[in-house]
Amino acid sequence: QAQLVESGGGLVQAGGSLRLSCAASERTFSSAAMAWFRQTPGKVRDFVSSISDSGDTTDYADSVKGRFTISRDNAKKTVYLQMNSLKPEDTSVYYCAAGSGDRMWYTWHYWGQGTQVTVSS
Repeated sequence: QAQLVESGGGLVQAGGSLRLSCAASERTFSSAAMAWFRQTPGKVRDFVSSISDSGDTTDYADSVKGRFTISRDNAKKTVYLQMNSLKPEDTSVYYCAAGSGDRMWYTWHYWGQGTQVTVSS
C-alpha cells in the first residue's frame, strides 16, 4: 500500500512563506508524477501544482503561478511545495497526490492525509 505523508503546514501571516513536504514510502514513486491539491470545507479539491516523474515538467494553477514552486527529490522520495507571498485565500488543507493524472483530483491514485495551511490577514 502506497503511503504519502505531508508536513510543513501551519499558521503564517499574509505575505509570508511556508514549505510543504510530502514523503513517499514506495520506491515506485520515483517514476510517478506527483501533485498538490487543496480543499476547503464544502468545496471541491482544487488543483494547485504537479510535477512529472523526472521533474522536468511542472504545472501550476493560475491562482498560485509565480508564488508557489513545486520540486522533487527522487532519492529522498519527497516532493516539495514552496509557497511564497501567501494570501488569506490560500488557507486550506493541502493534499499530496501521486500516480498519474491531470488537474482533476479523481484522476490521481494515491493521497496523503493532508496538512492545514492557515494564512492570517
